[in-house]
Amino acid sequence: MALSPLSRRRRLLAVPAGVALTVSLGLLPGTSTALAKGKPTTEDGPTLSYVVNTDASKKAVRKAKKAIKKADGKVVTAWEEIGVVIAHSANPRFGAELRAKKNIDSAGATRTAPLTPVATTDIGDPEYVKPPKPGLAASSAAEGGVTNEPLESLQWPLPQINAAEAHEISEGSRDVTVAVIDTGVDDTHPDLAPNFSAKQSANCVGGVADTSEGAWRPYPGGSYHGTHVAGIVAADRNGIGVAGAAPGVSVSSIKVSAPDSGLFYTEAVVCAFMFAAEQGVEITNNSYYIDPWLFTCKNDPDQGALVDAVTRALKYTRDEGVAHITSAGNSNMDLAADELTDTTSPNDSTPVERTIDPSVCPDMPTQLPGVTSVASTGAHGVKSYFSNYGRGQVDIAAPGGDARYQIPDAPAKSGGVLSTMPDGEYAFLQGTSMAGPYVAGVAALIKSEDPRVTPQGLAWRLKAQAQSTPCPEGEFDPSGDGRYAATCTGTQHINSFYGYGIVDALAAVK
Repeated sequence: MALSPLSRRRRLLAVPAGVALTVSLGLLPGTSTALAKGKPTTEDGPTLSYVVNTDASKKAVRKAKKAIKKADGKVVTAWEEIGVVIAHSANPRFGAELRAKKNIDSAGATRTAPLTPVATTDIGDPEYVKPPKPGLAASSAAEGGVTNEPLESLQWPLPQINAAEAHEISEGSRDVTVAVIDTGVDDTHPDLAPNFSAKQSANCVGGVADTSEGAWRPYPGGSYHGTHVAGIVAADRNGIGVAGAAPGVSVSSIKVSAPDSGLFYTEAVVCAFMFAAEQGVEITNNSYYIDPWLFTCKNDPDQGALVDAVTRALKYTRDEGVAHITSAGNSNMDLAADELTDTTSPNDSTPVERTIDPSVCPDMPTQLPGVTSVASTGAHGVKSYFSNYGRGQVDIAAPGGDARYQIPDAPAKSGGVLSTMPDGEYAFLQGTSMAGPYVAGVAALIKSEDPRVTPQGLAWRLKAQAQSTPCPEGEFDPSGDGRYAATCTGTQHINSFYGYGIVDALAAVK
């Protein structure tokens, strides 16, 4: 998602600080004609990836695989635990043929473009901060508490969530891991290397977990997004650069962004959830939406299969003990509205304007059952101009930046959030992408104090411990011209802008 006008949104929930637009460019699907031996000439479609959903059993999955092969498909992987099979096919009737089978619950294409490149372009650059000189000692805290990191004075979000006071009590346990499901993490960064868990990391692009050395890192020249998110969660207090919300916990990387497009497709996300559960991850951070649909409609045969598959994976992994934190998005949309307009989907081919009902067409994964959805606040503790909101749709808020209207006092230089970047660098970014990992870090502090807490219990504690934040006084219209106007509804304790309030690290460890 993007910090952008209402009609635009980026799949990743962050943008360079101060930048207001991201554009996605798509290639149109092509077709090819194939001659089947002994059969009349038929016209194939592009090769697409599909999810095929059936009963969660070996027998049902075995039957689904046979049906896939009969419909000219190739099985890529299958999860018997949830009855989800990933397949590829160039048969344009593949989805319809599978849906006609008695033993198939749903089947649909995960994309509208073939398995070929789709270009994406960001307008603007991150605001970089010069890394501290090697060997620069961290300064002692003014009141004899935790040791300040060299760049911590620029981290205005930490006081907002009472992080320093929390870290005097606990920085979290290495036995708790937050998996960053994202574009990959540079685990060689000096602020991330001490906390990184390679054994719980993988590349899930395509739907199959690749655990080979470094597979979880960003592609060469690829996105910095996942590395920035990881630093917000768990940058180590080691006297080098910045501090994370939970500097003592472990962080892993599950890469899900496609190398050709950077898009986050269903098969990769399902793989990431299942891999996290298999590897004993306690918490996942999800700062993205699942492409190619900004809102994925359950009443569409193809899109409905995607919602089915992701919902199954979320439920199964929660039952296995994995809690999921999601970012609410950067389109300044009221996710509780009766109708919304989507002009950006599908973002891997040719977008069309759609009027959608959010109750039928959820923003995945943040509007699916069982996740904790996070809105963004700026340096003044007010809703970020870009942050999505919605009564009953946003669970909690956290600092994500606002480089337009909420610039912190010196010495901070930007309204964005400072964190780690690939190659040992640091930069400010803003977005609900930055808010989500603060909540994931605080969730990890809770889990460190109480290892037996369930995902449901963790979600309840995050809400109960949040700092109640009332609606802003008067009309919320930071630009003054209606571009980012929004209406906050609810009470001081629960409302559409902040859910149950701003996350509190100190309450998590008391």
